[in-house]
Amino acid sequence: MVDYHAANNQASGGGPQTYMEQENDWDRDLLLDPAWEKQQRKTFTAWCNSHLRKAGTQIENIEEDFRDGLKLMLLLEVISGERLPKPERGKMRVHKINNVNKALDFIASKGVKLVSIGAEEIVDGNAKMTLGMIWTIILRFAIQDISVEETSAKEGLLLWCQRKTAPYKNVNVQNFHISWKDGLAFNALIHRHRPDLIDYDSLRKDDPVTNLNNAFEVAEKHLDIPKMLDAEDIVNTARPDEKAIMTYVSSFYHAFSGAQKAETAANRICKVLAVNQENEQMMEDYEKLASDLLEWIRRTIPWLQNRTQEKTVNDMQAKQEDFRDYRCVHKPPKVQEKCQLEISFNTLQTKLRLSNRPAFMPSEGRMVSNINGAWHTLEGAEKGYEEWILSEIRRLERLEHLAEKFHQKAAIHEAWTDGKEAMLTQKEPDTTTLSEIKALLRKHEAFESDLAAHQDRVEQIAAIAQELNELDYYDSANVNARCQKICDQWNVLGALTQSRKESLKNKEKQLESIDELYLEYAKRAAPFNNWMESAMEDLQDMFIVHNIEEIQGLIAAHEQFKATLTEANEERKAIQAIQANVPKIAQSNNITLTGSNPYTTITSENIDEKWAKVFELVPRRDTALQDELNKQNSNDELRAKFASQANKVGAYIKAKMEEIGRISIEMNGTLEDQLTNLKDYQDSIVSYTPEINTLEGYHQLIQEALVFDNKYTPYTMEHLRVSWEQLLTTIARTINEVENQILTRDAKGISQEQLYEYRTSFNHFDKDHSGALMAEEFKACLISLGYDVENDKQGDAEFGRIMSIVDPNGTGAVTFQAFIDFMSRETTDTDTADQVIASFKILAGDKNFITAEELRRELPPDQAEYCIARMAPYTGPDAVAGALDYMSFSTALYGESDL
Repeated sequence: MVDYHAANNQASGGGPQTYMEQENDWDRDLLLDPAWEKQQRKTFTAWCNSHLRKAGTQIENIEEDFRDGLKLMLLLEVISGERLPKPERGKMRVHKINNVNKALDFIASKGVKLVSIGAEEIVDGNAKMTLGMIWTIILRFAIQDISVEETSAKEGLLLWCQRKTAPYKNVNVQNFHISWKDGLAFNALIHRHRPDLIDYDSLRKDDPVTNLNNAFEVAEKHLDIPKMLDAEDIVNTARPDEKAIMTYVSSFYHAFSGAQKAETAANRICKVLAVNQENEQMMEDYEKLASDLLEWIRRTIPWLQNRTQEKTVNDMQAKQEDFRDYRCVHKPPKVQEKCQLEISFNTLQTKLRLSNRPAFMPSEGRMVSNINGAWHTLEGAEKGYEEWILSEIRRLERLEHLAEKFHQKAAIHEAWTDGKEAMLTQKEPDTTTLSEIKALLRKHEAFESDLAAHQDRVEQIAAIAQELNELDYYDSANVNARCQKICDQWNVLGALTQSRKESLKNKEKQLESIDELYLEYAKRAAPFNNWMESAMEDLQDMFIVHNIEEIQGLIAAHEQFKATLTEANEERKAIQAIQANVPKIAQSNNITLTGSNPYTTITSENIDEKWAKVFELVPRRDTALQDELNKQNSNDELRAKFASQANKVGAYIKAKMEEIGRISIEMNGTLEDQLTNLKDYQDSIVSYTPEINTLEGYHQLIQEALVFDNKYTPYTMEHLRVSWEQLLTTIARTINEVENQILTRDAKGISQEQLYEYRTSFNHFDKDHSGALMAEEFKACLISLGYDVENDKQGDAEFGRIMSIVDPNGTGAVTFQAFIDFMSRETTDTDTADQVIASFKILAGDKNFITAEELRRELPPDQAEYCIARMAPYTGPDAVAGALDYMSFSTALYGESDL
């Protein structure tokens, strides 16, 4: 007998040691236990046939059917996928030996040492040698490549079995013999990979035959693993044959390893698709939120641009209340939506960058810049609308004051002119005496003086009417009509006065007697009477003021008026003394008085009544002015309250804006610590909201009091609202930046130390604390991290490449987020289009296309339909009906950047 092992070892010059020298005792084992030989015959025969049937043949007797070497060479070709030398077809012993030697040479070429196995023993039908040879082939082609965690083939297969069966009760795989006797381990292996085929919980440990037969039948029927063992042989053998069990178990490993690859490929695809689906949902959410926000802005701006004038202050104050409701109730949620929109956009872009997807480009008109532009237009419309409301309130307040003043003066004038036309047109009887004529003339002169005195009032009435017209008073038509009537009447009175004067003058030439005393009384009583009427009018005159200085000016003027009352009273006494002298003189001269003073209708009683009326109006005027002073003092207190709160809020917001600027640069600790601290900081800022609400309350009181200026503070409510919204938005953006850094870190596997190093380097070169690095600053930062971007041709090219990544829009500035994204991309690995294509290729069975049926079989339903809906038909030369192009689909998932 030829020692083929020795010959092979000599020919190969002492090649590598056998990879399973512990198996060299196979022949001794066979001699010790014939039951093992029986198990090996059945198992090895079934194993060989599982491969030979692929070539359309099989063996019946393992030691007889391999004797001529033909089926042995065919078996090796099937399991290796290689061609062996052409076999010899002769029937002679030498031909058979030569064929077997070709097979043994092929086995030896694979690095296998054949111990004590020669071609003669195989040709002679030596069962033990034949079984040993087949076991060597099984070891080399079915078990050798099994390795788990760098273990040997046998240990690797055992470790694989242990891991797969670990979760199952009553299963404890420690070897390849007695651990498999009860059949539960076989059933556990099948259930772990195909739970639909085995009802594991129904199996009993005390019924091994049923368990074994169940596993063997399921494996043969559903997994295409031929039955290689008999349940009774295993159960009735104290220690089943290890080689038989290993051979059979290796068939399970190979049957499931393909499924494992498909599962791994499917998992990779599912992970990629899940990322894509989540990103698409975020895109849809962004688009909807952007559309809703833009639509709200589109609807709101025309309302803010509406300048339809109202007729009264109350109507305009109702508009002001609607605007206040808009600012305090309707707009704040939209401010939050706008902030959330920016945060969602930044988060989405971060996730896209982390998954090597192209950047998200919202549909036309829905970019963040579009939202900001529309928002800027909205705030401009708000500012203009509020200014218009205040201007209109002032205008209407002025109009209502002027209108009331017009009607008051018109009423006084109309009361004065009542009956004057009749008086001027009456005819004197022919029996009128000279003294009566002179009296009438003097009376007429006094009336002329009175008429001239009223000229100023008529001019005031006309001036007020003109101002009402210029201010577009809604009832200007009635005002104009009344004013015109007064002016027309005034012209008539002027003409009648002139006519009457001429008539009396003609008669005066015939009359000479003058009653000097009556005349003097009339001359002095008339202006004094006019003074009193003017004083009464002034005391009843309406006024409007907007601050303490103005009311103090009116009070001072009133005090000056009161200071003249003593002198006026002396004049009144003098006039009354003249009147009192009339009856004395008449009595002393035996003159009988036939009536009242012929030169004036102003009696002493009239003067006393009007004087009493003046004294009655003075304290009323005092009270009105004092009330207004109190009101202006109250308004000043409102100004002071608002100013105090506004100055406090303004200083707070300014301090917090500066503080958050420092915090965003100087943050220490883990990102989670930073996020917690920032959210606590955000909560502390939000807790300041009651102070803002208090300020809003003061602002509302000020507006309701029609206070339009405030010398105690440089802040306006509008300025503080915008600053407060900016503060809340800034802290929200800072929190979002840290959240995105956490996303980057977790997705890319960046350590906390790396992030700290990146942040420290970035901050070191961010000299102006702007949160961004200019090109030269960024270059210095890269050099500090070991990048070769010095100023030479190669360095400039590398720096240009990096800048195109971190600053694709060419702004010249690099944000920290862009810097982190770049560093994470440089230092970590992610799924690529090529990896996804390779995964689809596994699911497609190495075809260049995949079918809808295969996708539905390998992927979850929603993700299978997701792919089917988006994959284009495959048009290659090997295309079949329903073929889909998974290559272009995979590439499209990553965009141009991964091509």
